[in-house]
This record gives sequence, structure tokens and C-alpha cells, in this order.
Amino acid sequence: MKLGMNMLLWASHVTEAHYPIFEKIKKAGFDGVELPLFEGDGAHYTRVGQELANQGLGCTTVTCLSTDANPVSDDAKVRHAGLDRIKWALDMTAALKGDCLAGPYHSALGHFTGNPPTVDEKKRAVEVLRAAAVHAQQVGVKMAIEYLNRFECYFVTTARQMAELVDAVDHPWFRCMYDTFHAHIEEKGQAEAIAALAPRFIHVHLSENDRGVPGTGQVRWEETFKALRKINYQGWMTIEAFGRALPDLAAATKVWRDLYENADDVYVKGGKFLREGWEKSKA
Repeated sequence: MKLGMNMLLWASHVTEAHYPIFEKIKKAGFDGVELPLFEGDGAHYTRVGQELANQGLGCTTVTCLSTDANPVSDDAKVRHAGLDRIKWALDMTAALKGDCLAGPYHSALGHFTGNPPTVDEKKRAVEVLRAAAVHAQQVGVKMAIEYLNRFECYFVTTARQMAELVDAVDHPWFRCMYDTFHAHIEEKGQAEAIAALAPRFIHVHLSENDRGVPGTGQVRWEETFKALRKINYQGWMTIEAFGRALPDLAAATKVWRDLYENADDVYVKGGKFLREGWEKSKA
């Protein structure tokens, strides 16, 4: 089990001020962290990557897109801005020496048309994402795109839709990921969703149904782990949780109340629960 911890619990932009958190995560038995990518340059992320290497931690990254950089837009300039933004995130991941770029960058986060995705929107997304995949291969960073629940996007909201998009892009560096939070909302079962995505996904977000401490809610963890073992999943499994410490992020993730007593519980208690659950799922 390659266990990671998403740094969005503490920051939307990771700097030297967060290095002590890396140490705490390492001491708690984690193998790596996931860094959000919203600002910064290659020099900054090279330094952060060096610190992670010094602490013996691996790395993945995550990003999302806004309406002015939307791959499904009917405006070519907006689509091009989306492609540029994805390329930038891939470049920053390469500077970190990260394994993959995760996130829902198939479309703009939180944007809705009031209709299901159209044929033209799907075609535009495929064109942009295939071009991004070419760049991903050039810089040596895999894409791990994420489907969301229907309250956060309309373009890709189920495992089957995600599988269809990956197959349509049809590029070896364009893969997808699985998130237990979104699946808990949208799927009939975790095992069925995982089977529908296999063998296309290379990354997993372990997130409780309320975005709090894993193991304290309704996600079917035993079913999830057994399904992952059934397909011999070998990639990262990264805790993703949110809190109220960052007002802008709390607003974006709709966190209006405390989901845990303190942030340490998420990775200490949550990490312990997940490691034990993974071991039990061998049987």
C-alpha cells in the first residue's frame, strides 16, 4: 500500500512553511504527499521536490480548472487556456518529480449549463485532453483525471462516463483516478465502479463521505479494498479531506462545520484505519 496525504488539508499553495507537516506525515507512516497546484513556478517546485526527497517522501499533484480555462467551452481561446493550464500543471509536477497529476481538469469545476454534456462538448474535451496527454508523455508525468459528483460538475460524474472519456482520448499517458467520496454519492456500489474503471485508473483518493476522518462515516471501505485487490491495484492511495482553516477552499468544498477535532486525526487515526483495513482485505 502506497499511502499518501493530500496537502489541501493545510494549504492551497505549499511552501517552506509546510515542511514540518511533511515530517509529521512521514512519522505517521505515510509514503508521500499530494500537492495542490494553483500557483508557483518550476524553481519553487524543484525546491519543494528536493525537500520531499530529503524526507523520503514520494509525490503526486492535483489541480482543477476555472470557467476561463474550460476544455469543453465553445470558445477556442478558453479551450486553449485550459490546455495551457494543464500543461503548466504537468510541468510543475515534473519539477517536483511527481508520479502523476490528478484532478477534475476535464472541465471547469463548479460550472453548470443546466443540461447533460453534449456531443460537441465531449469532442472538444477529447481534443484538448489528447493534446495534453502528448505533453504529459514529453515531460514524463501521467495524467490521472477525476470524475466528480453531480453537485460539483456535470461533464463526468460516474465511473462509466470516466471510462468512456479515457477510451475516447485513447492515449497511454491519459489515465484516470477513483475517489471514494464521489463514488459514494454517484455509484450503486464501490466494487462495481472500480471494476468499470479498471484497468484505466492509476490513482485513488480515499475520502470519507463527509470529507472528514476516514473510517468514521459511511464509505464501504472493506468493499473498496477488496475490489482494489481483485484488480491488483498497485498505485497511490491518498487521503483527501477538507476543513475550515482555509476560507476560500472551505467555501469551494462546501465545508461549513468542523469534520474532525483536529487535523492530525485525519492522517494519524485515518491512516491507521486505512492501513489496517487494507491488511484485513487480504483474506
